[in-house]
Amino acid sequence: MSRIALVTPARGRARVRVDERGSATLFATATIGVLLLLGAALGVVAALVAAHRTAQSAADLAALGGASSLQQRADPCSAAARVAEANGAALDDCSVAGEEVTVTVRVAGPRWLGQSADLTAQGRAGPVR
Repeated sequence: MSRIALVTPARGRARVRVDERGSATLFATATIGVLLLLGAALGVVAALVAAHRTAQSAADLAALGGASSLQQRADPCSAAARVAEANGAALDDCSVAGEEVTVTVRVAGPRWLGQSADLTAQGRAGPVR
């Protein structure tokens, strides 16, 4: 709480002095709140990046697994689904064109404040031309 004191110096003019004890507490509390909000937002961004990297890795590996299975005359899409699941993803789409296998996988994104966005990634594998 601020207290106002009237101080009269030797020269005769009155000066008002305000007691400002506790004013830094309000600033510190607001700063801590902003820092916590910024930290939470950065945490969500980091989780999104990690989920995207997981999805892309799973898509690439699933496509390679599917192409390898295609070369061995087996079902490439079931092999791609197994590889995607082993890498924490779900196979959304699988297509075979000649000797090329293209897959799309989905990974659950972070669930913060009701967000429900899943991340998808595509991978393609086949012989080098």
